[in-house]
Parts: sequence; C-alpha cells; structure tokens
Amino acid sequence: MKVLISGGSGFIGSHLVESLAKDGHEVVVLTRRPETTHPTKGVRSVIWDAHSANGDWVKELSGAQGIVNLAGASIGSWPWTRQKMAGLVSSRLSATGALVQALEQTPAERRPPVFVSASGIDYYGDRGDEAITEESHAGDSFLARLSEQWETAAQKAQPLGVRVVRIRTAMVFGREAFAFRLLTLPFRLFVGGPLGNGRQWFTWIHIDDIVGLYRLALEDPRVSGPVNAVAPDVRREREVAKEIGLVLHRPSLLPVPAFALKLVLGKEAQLLLHGRHAEPAKARGYGYQFRFGGLHEALEDIRRRR
Repeated sequence: MKVLISGGSGFIGSHLVESLAKDGHEVVVLTRRPETTHPTKGVRSVIWDAHSANGDWVKELSGAQGIVNLAGASIGSWPWTRQKMAGLVSSRLSATGALVQALEQTPAERRPPVFVSASGIDYYGDRGDEAITEESHAGDSFLARLSEQWETAAQKAQPLGVRVVRIRTAMVFGREAFAFRLLTLPFRLFVGGPLGNGRQWFTWIHIDDIVGLYRLALEDPRVSGPVNAVAPDVRREREVAKEIGLVLHRPSLLPVPAFALKLVLGKEAQLLLHGRHAEPAKARGYGYQFRFGGLHEALEDIRRRR
C-alpha cells in the first residue's frame, strides 16, 4: 500500500509509520517540519499546509490506498487557556478539512478508498458506570464536543465514496507517551495514589494495539464508522493506581483530591477525573486480537522496554 499520514512524526504516528514501513508499505508523512521525521526505508516526508488543500502534497493522494489523519495540537499541553482550547479545536478541524478538500479535488477513480481519522474516547464525556459502546451518544464536556466536531469533519469524506473510520483513542501506554509519563511520575517520586475519589473508570490502550487498530482500519474493508480504541481490561482508577504501584514497586496510597487537580489544572483536570466504561465492541466484532489486553501485562511490557 501507499499510505499518507498527517501527524506522522508524533507518538502514535511514528510507531504506525515504523510498522507499515517494516512490512514494505510506502509511507508518505505529511509534515510542516520534514527534518523531524527520521529517515527510514520506504518513508518519505512531504511538506503540507494543514490549513488549505494547496501544494504538492495534494498530488500524493492520487493512487494512494489510504490516509491516516493524526494531526492536531497536543491535548496534554498545559495550561488550558481559552486561547489554547480554541487552538485544540481549530488545529483538528483545519487539518481534517484540508484533507477532505484534497480528496474532493482528487479524481474519483484515483481517490484513496479509506480515510482513518483520529478521535478521542472522551467523545462520550463523563458517564459514570454506564456501559459504553460505539453506539452510545456523545457527552457534553469540552473534549466530548471537540471529538464530536472532529468526527463530523472527517465524516464529510464519506459522500466522496471514501470509507471513513474514526478511532476513539483512550490513554496510550508507552514509555515515550507524555500522558503516560505524567500518569506514572508521582509513583516514581513515591507519592502516587488514586486521582479524585478513584471510582471513575479508566480507559487505556497499549501502543502496539493502537497501531494494530489503525492497521486493521486501513486493511480490512469491513471496518467503518467509530471504533473504540480501548483495551478490554477496563478498571476503576484506584485499581489502576494500585497496579501501577505494584509494577513499579512503589507505594500507591496517597490520593490526590479532585479539588486539588481542578485548582492546578483547571478544565484540563477532566482528563484525569472523567471516566467511562467504554468497551472495544467493534474491534472484537472484527476479530481483532489484543496483544496487550490485560492491564498488568501491558504495564510490565512498558516497564521492560528501553
């Protein structure tokens, strides 16, 4: 396959690029800074403008077999000022809009057949103990509205005859993942423990499995619509804290009160305090086999990696 990837130099993107290139696929990374993309056999970097469907990058769509859209400002950046939150939305909508416009400009017979676009498991908002599948409605938090707008922008490619897949991603476990490092830092400093009341459901996924689900979306024509990118072993946050402490050989007894998180992080605290019991219903329905479906084995694998 020839696959275009926007945001290919990011954490998920770089792992996906490596996986595809290793299997002999041609990968074109759309980036504003080609120098940040490591030279790899089968991988090319092309400068793109995430705000408009103009430039030589548009020509790369013709004859490609797929597009993956991972572009967007980092959710983990702090603090969430009003301007920063507006940027989180606009960066995703402009990049997705540019890709859809480029698809529209590409002759129908030469268009990539599949468009796989990132989204967030926060699409569902804070849902308590409700069992969440891909059929569940959107929530009303800032991140839920952001994810819903992001998906709506991507879905505009469907009338063009393109199969659209929206990957609703949970917290990705990986040594280089900023959110994961932030989650485990207090434990490394011997001050780890539950966040808030610890009862919120915590969704997560190992980096190998998020790559696996993106590849499933690219390669399996049955896959379309939203896909919950979450591991099947969903636990309450206090159980996750206990497991992290166990794997890192650190105490996990010091709770962080919700008011303290809100005082320091503001609205960004919803990343840690909101929970939903989301299930990977469609992934399992398509027969996807999780490499790291269990929380303990996933944490152990990340700890061992260098």
